Amino acid sequence: MTSRISNALARLFTKHRIVFWYDDKQELRNDFETLELEDVKKVEIDNNEFSLKHILLRDDHKSRFLVYKEGDQPEPVKNWLYDIELANTVFKTDQNAIWLNELELPSEFAEIVQQHAAFFEPEGKIKEAVSQAEERRVTLKNLIESDDTLSRVRLKMLAIATGAKQKGDVRLDVALERLIAENAEGKTYKFIERCNLHHFLWEQVNNHYGYQSDSPSVMDFVFELFKYCYCAELPSGLQGVSQDSDAAKLQNMTNNALVFFKRWKDSRTHQETFEWLSEQCSNSMKIEDDLQHRSLKDILDLDYFRVIDKKVIHELVNGVANRTLSQGEVALWCRQRRQGHWYKDFELLYDAVDVASQFFALLDTTKLDMSSASEAVQSYTRQWFKLDQLYRKYIYALKASSQHSLLSSLTEQIENLYINNYVQPLTNGWQQHVNYMDKWQVSGVDPQSRFFNKYVETNYLNKNKKVCVIISDAFRYEAGEEMVSRIRQEDRYEAKLNHALSSLPSYTQLGMASLLPQSKEYPLRLADSKGTVFMGELSTQGTDNRDKVLKTIHGERASAIQAKELLEMNQINSRELLKANDVLYIYHNRIDHAGDKMQSEGEAFEATERTFDDLIKLIKKLANANANNLVITADHGFIYQNSALDDSDYSAKDVEGEIVYNDRRFVLGKNLSAGRSFKTFTAEQLGVTGDVHAVIPKGIQRMRLSGSGSRFVHGGASLQETIIPIISINKKRSSDITMVEVEVLRSGSSVITSGQISVTLYQVEAVTDKIQPRKLRLGIYTESGKLISDSHTVDVDLTSENAREREMKLRFLLNQEADSANHQEVILKLEEPVAGTNQWEEYKQLRYTIKRSFTSDFDF
Repeated sequence: MTSRISNALARLFTKHRIVFWYDDKQELRNDFETLELEDVKKVEIDNNEFSLKHILLRDDHKSRFLVYKEGDQPEPVKNWLYDIELANTVFKTDQNAIWLNELELPSEFAEIVQQHAAFFEPEGKIKEAVSQAEERRVTLKNLIESDDTLSRVRLKMLAIATGAKQKGDVRLDVALERLIAENAEGKTYKFIERCNLHHFLWEQVNNHYGYQSDSPSVMDFVFELFKYCYCAELPSGLQGVSQDSDAAKLQNMTNNALVFFKRWKDSRTHQETFEWLSEQCSNSMKIEDDLQHRSLKDILDLDYFRVIDKKVIHELVNGVANRTLSQGEVALWCRQRRQGHWYKDFELLYDAVDVASQFFALLDTTKLDMSSASEAVQSYTRQWFKLDQLYRKYIYALKASSQHSLLSSLTEQIENLYINNYVQPLTNGWQQHVNYMDKWQVSGVDPQSRFFNKYVETNYLNKNKKVCVIISDAFRYEAGEEMVSRIRQEDRYEAKLNHALSSLPSYTQLGMASLLPQSKEYPLRLADSKGTVFMGELSTQGTDNRDKVLKTIHGERASAIQAKELLEMNQINSRELLKANDVLYIYHNRIDHAGDKMQSEGEAFEATERTFDDLIKLIKKLANANANNLVITADHGFIYQNSALDDSDYSAKDVEGEIVYNDRRFVLGKNLSAGRSFKTFTAEQLGVTGDVHAVIPKGIQRMRLSGSGSRFVHGGASLQETIIPIISINKKRSSDITMVEVEVLRSGSSVITSGQISVTLYQVEAVTDKIQPRKLRLGIYTESGKLISDSHTVDVDLTSENAREREMKLRFLLNQEADSANHQEVILKLEEPVAGTNQWEEYKQLRYTIKRSFTSDFDF
């Protein structure tokens, strides 16, 4: 007790010269007599009031005095020293007074410790409880400021009860978030009740958010909050909420409730709690039933319940399938939903709907006219390939989402249109030109066999530049086009796309051999068995044999390696490998590995997605090993359909002769003859030596092959199988990535006169590979940095060349704290994330002045 008394007295003497101490219970004399305070004189009242007064005011009017009396404090009319007491202070030794003194609060705050004693005292005498109580008192003392009111101190106590440690957490919304996170009526709320702070809590919730209830609870507040925020942004109220007490509750709630709700919803800390409670409220409020009567446009801005996204997607699927929504509308609305809370859960479905809409729109405008083989290749590499690309993206999203029932109508349409209105007409038209070929070549299109000479030797080796070649098995042209965009989005990387005509048949052995350096001394030759390809007498099967071919034809400073082996190398070994070679061939096989097996052919498009990631890793691995020049290409492409094939999709095996090797899309052999549904090419027409030649089914038909799949095939002459990408990549020394610029367009004047304000973000230029999107967080703040509105986090990533289509409208709701900024300047801040952290830094700001009349708070 002595130390606490001495500490309390020491604090009082920092503000007062004289301190009176009345020991009303007459039990602290020993403490008084043993007490030692520096530069403080101790005197005692014992029928000597007049002489003491003379000493205190005349004889020693500068010294500090502790005036002690054993007994009660006299009534003012009988207290000769009352005037001195009033000019100084009285030290009280009851527990409440000691707590008040510890907090350095004047006597006007006595009710704080009287009414909320449980906050200050431990619950029981166990060490942990005593420590917790002491920590609460210390935290409160550190947070108290000289101008605090009773209400402000109570708010700080409430905040501390919910776990606050610092000034920034002394906010009603923070306390509520923590209470909600405890599943409403847990240990923390019971402690608040024990501290008698719950009445204050609900009084503040009423004042700030308009929540009223005869028996308030955290869970009831949460349910009313969800209900109010859902109804506030809809043209009509929630079904089942009539003009009774429930409706009155909703009418009482304010914009502050909406601001709080959005902050809580978007908080990473409370994400799990929000989602669990959202599900509970959705079931209780029968949101699914209510959404049956809502239009798509009514709910596009809402993301309070997971079922809203289900409704939006359902409507988008039907709209796209029935062609009642335009491609532009679908793209805009899918993009709009990206800002929603549940978007990540449904991203694949939004992608599927968006891609399906693009597919239909593109197919409607595509004309598959081709007057020559050259024109066909030119049209395919400029535009037609996009239908293959969109089909791949749709099927990938369909399979990755596993929502086959939901998307069944879209899937059926896309599948039928892709095969019947695109692949078959395209291939049939192309086949007309193939039929008349007396040699497998297309005017103006490089054959695959020229790859090394043109893209390796001429472009790099002849200029004394090293080059790395990545060959990804079955990486077809449409994937290569997407890969170029992904590479260009990486800082300091430039990529250019070309194409070539693969060797025929379009299968791995021949394609890989054609990409090696060609030499008259080592001509390509189809073997008499198993489809193996030789260069002279050198086998080209497998990485080791291709390494031998490279070294034999080009020299010892050429090597071949598997991509997996390279990725597993450390930096020292990878740099040594590149230092020892002028040309390095790297073989990657994920797509063909999946597609060529009956059990996994349906995973071909998933394998394509993973290939993109693999290739980016390889590029960066090579760049870190000091490779500046890279080329990516493929041995062949493929055709794929997700649906099962009909019997009519198979060719009768109308082939005679000495068959050496056969697959689903070609036959190799000697002296072969075939029916009208096949095209025969001699070895010379194929550009190889020997007497082994090939028979290719016309169109997209397959030949039956036991134990083999049929949906993923290659080897034939279709454009998808034979047009391969050639991507030339260069690493630059300086950064070439910029972030898109954003401006704020005011909607009207710079004066805020109501409880909300609308602004328009204008994206200065379209997003491209090298002009990348910005993520921005926007809110309205006071000069002191206090957020007085809701906050929006947006991705500025529009790709339209039309300036009017690069505008984004936002609405900000002011909260109750904005009242304190009336007639003051406030700041609309645009912040962007600091890379690699959870921090934000200012990007831009715009100043406004709040001038709100009292009538602006009325809704009528």
